[in-house]
Amino acid sequence: MTDRYFANNMPQYVPETSSTVTSTETETKDNSLLNLLSTDYKSFASLLERLALDIKETVVIETWGRTGQKVVDFSLYAGTLGTAFLLFKAYQVTKNVSDLNLCLEIVKACDLASSSSRDVTFICGRAGVYALGAVVAKHMGDKPLMNYYLTQFKQINLPRDIPNELLYGRAGFLWSCLFLNKHVGDGTIPSTLMRSIASDIIEDGRRMPNKGSWPLMFEWYGERYWGAAHGLTGILHVLMDTDLKPDEREDVKNELLCMIKHRFPSGNFPASEVDKGRDVLVHWCHGAPGIALTLVKAYEVFKDIVFLDAAIEAAEVVWNRGLLKRVGICHGISGNAYVFLSLYRATGNMCYLYKAKAFAAFLIDNATTLIAAGEMHGGDNPYSLFEGIGGMAYLFLDMIEPTCSGFPGYEL
Repeated sequence: MTDRYFANNMPQYVPETSSTVTSTETETKDNSLLNLLSTDYKSFASLLERLALDIKETVVIETWGRTGQKVVDFSLYAGTLGTAFLLFKAYQVTKNVSDLNLCLEIVKACDLASSSSRDVTFICGRAGVYALGAVVAKHMGDKPLMNYYLTQFKQINLPRDIPNELLYGRAGFLWSCLFLNKHVGDGTIPSTLMRSIASDIIEDGRRMPNKGSWPLMFEWYGERYWGAAHGLTGILHVLMDTDLKPDEREDVKNELLCMIKHRFPSGNFPASEVDKGRDVLVHWCHGAPGIALTLVKAYEVFKDIVFLDAAIEAAEVVWNRGLLKRVGICHGISGNAYVFLSLYRATGNMCYLYKAKAFAAFLIDNATTLIAAGEMHGGDNPYSLFEGIGGMAYLFLDMIEPTCSGFPGYEL
């Protein structure tokens, strides 16, 4: 099992000092990681910003410049839209209009490339292109362009055979609607449409045969996954952001309680219904990290301490086994750091901000060297948002204002 992650030998807590750390210092000092951990957060955030903006430039060169501005994969997950989303995040942090302009240029190219796609979600489909396009156009004050993207979005028809999960299903389209209403304005996407989609998801979950005592159950290619990307967790997370009827809220709550009841003794969660004997995966997509984010959300929605307690136990799994030998946010260290940011936002407890800082510090101190040595996987798409260093840059930018952080495409 340990071949999946690096041993976490970092202290549970290191008091901060007032020293300022530069990227040059981190490369030359023997105790560079401890130095990073003890750096005061303001100085650490400044370092994160510098590094993130440097990585962003590399991502743009590799995914946009070297490709001749051609889009092969338009998706947010592993494709060019992920670069646009990173540029938008950089703009939100620095207010550099050049990033916003380039973001929109890339979105336009993704629009052309996605025209024949049947995928309709935010992370992997056309909805992400149109939703981000509308939001960026709003920031640029281009109302006709914003309306164009909104029109394109509203013309999406969900296929009858669409699944319910986040990456390719109804939940992923519904998240796009919520994203637009948050960033363009309430009512941009009518509540009646979102209500109809949420109802379809619930009814599908209730109809699943042989689901036993579970209020809801869903399948993806015949498998009953639990995780954020394709399973229960991602679906329930999005549903909790919608206006549910009382009986639907109870089903969602009881579903999460069933998941807690069936977790591993370690605090981790199975990847699927048939995977109950394999306490292995500690990823956002499968395992404790993605589920912990949803449990924090459940604590905020239902005000029940049982969800927070379970999230805290899952976070311990992430702390002990979450320094994965991958860099990305889907199944890497960058994504796992969001568990601690989520708990910090929910509780205000500085220990969780420290742990997020520790995961980021590990990346700063080790990622480049470990990837070069082949000891860490840089991702099948090494510059992408979900698999590569694009996600690491996004995390670094998010941690500058940790109270406003959120896992991209998942936490609104």
